[in-house]
Amino acid sequence: MVMRISYYSIILVVVFLFASNVRGGVFNPETFKLKNGMEVIVVNNPRVPVVTHMVWYKVGSADEGPGETGIAHFLEHLMFKGTKTRKSGEFSKIVARNGGRENAFTSYDYTAYFQTIASDRLETVMELEADRMTNLVITSKDIEPERLVVLEERRSRTDSKPAAILGEHMMASLFINHPYRNPIIGWKHDIKALDIERILAFYKRFYRPNNAILVVVGDIKAAQLKLLAEKYYGAIPAGPPVIRNRAKEPPHDSARRVIHSDKRIRQPSWRRVYVAPSLLWGEKQYSYPLEVLADIVGGGTSSRLYRRLVVEDALAISAGAYYSGDGNGPGRFTFYASPRGGVSLESLEAAIETEISKIIRRGVTQKELVRAKYRMQAAAIYARDSLSGAARSLGSSLAVGISTAEVEAWPERIEGVTLTEVLNAASYTFDKRRSVTGILLPEAER
Repeated sequence: MVMRISYYSIILVVVFLFASNVRGGVFNPETFKLKNGMEVIVVNNPRVPVVTHMVWYKVGSADEGPGETGIAHFLEHLMFKGTKTRKSGEFSKIVARNGGRENAFTSYDYTAYFQTIASDRLETVMELEADRMTNLVITSKDIEPERLVVLEERRSRTDSKPAAILGEHMMASLFINHPYRNPIIGWKHDIKALDIERILAFYKRFYRPNNAILVVVGDIKAAQLKLLAEKYYGAIPAGPPVIRNRAKEPPHDSARRVIHSDKRIRQPSWRRVYVAPSLLWGEKQYSYPLEVLADIVGGGTSSRLYRRLVVEDALAISAGAYYSGDGNGPGRFTFYASPRGGVSLESLEAAIETEISKIIRRGVTQKELVRAKYRMQAAAIYARDSLSGAARSLGSSLAVGISTAEVEAWPERIEGVTLTEVLNAASYTFDKRRSVTGILLPEAER
């Protein structure tokens, strides 16, 4: 007798094996807290004698006050200037001399600084990072040249790119009151107006050990790191508790539409963003189902949207979807596509809305669900191999208020998502009144 085993059955078995592999956790971190309130996370990964050292501050652009958009990012630049004991630029030179690399980044919800360096040089970068946590020295001479750098960054990344301009205006339209409506880099007029007094006040308010998280991943054990953390970061006094008072987002009753035309555009494009639940905001139970749904609908060339619009109906040259639900505030679910030559944006939009309606009415299939879980479970396993990936996953989660236990439980949460949960999440989220549609056109088509 010949036994025929379907591809679907094989996938079920593989998913079970992957799920069993990740039930023990993704990164298996060890955690402790210093007496001054600084949280410390360590992941021992001794494959190579290297560590990634990151300090995360629980402050981002969404914590800025009126008239100071961009101040969190501006301060990130200035953190590479001098301290009471080191000259401007010396920090980076020391890291480079020791064979390391370093950088920093700002988001809506956090600001992070990192170095990747040989594990026997970890103490050096910990001393440097602890120094600039409270001893930063900046003057007007530092600020003005850096202001020009930030303005040029805004020009090159946003003002000179039509798609980025559209995205900025869509965010401003999507959120009525929540600070996610402001660009992380800031509005140009605010960047020009920021002064040293406001920047230093922002630094003193948010840069303190009890508002920071230390994450170290690599060839280091928790006991070793604890001694170094207590020596350098533990010596810094705690400041007053930091309370994040953010504007609340009111209910949305009207769909919005943003059209941007530009003579530099050769290929029109369409996108729609829905305000969505996140793990910490709104109907939180829909967060994991939305992650799975995004993979099914828009995760690559095998996704439902790509197959329908690009492969089968030949309406688009690209199409997809993604979900952002790991912030401190509202999440976002985005659909996007670019029409094939000769296809109108109206026809493309109608086709996408048809697919969205199908999801709302019918949800997804069991086969789609199983395959998505397989892809996502596999990604969780591969994530273990990256030092910086582990540090970023853990640091970004803790910085917004997601616990390490929740990070470690992610594979089980994904594994537990059901068809009914995906359907309910889609029905709730894809309400056009909570969306903004963006159109990017060549100037002549406006």
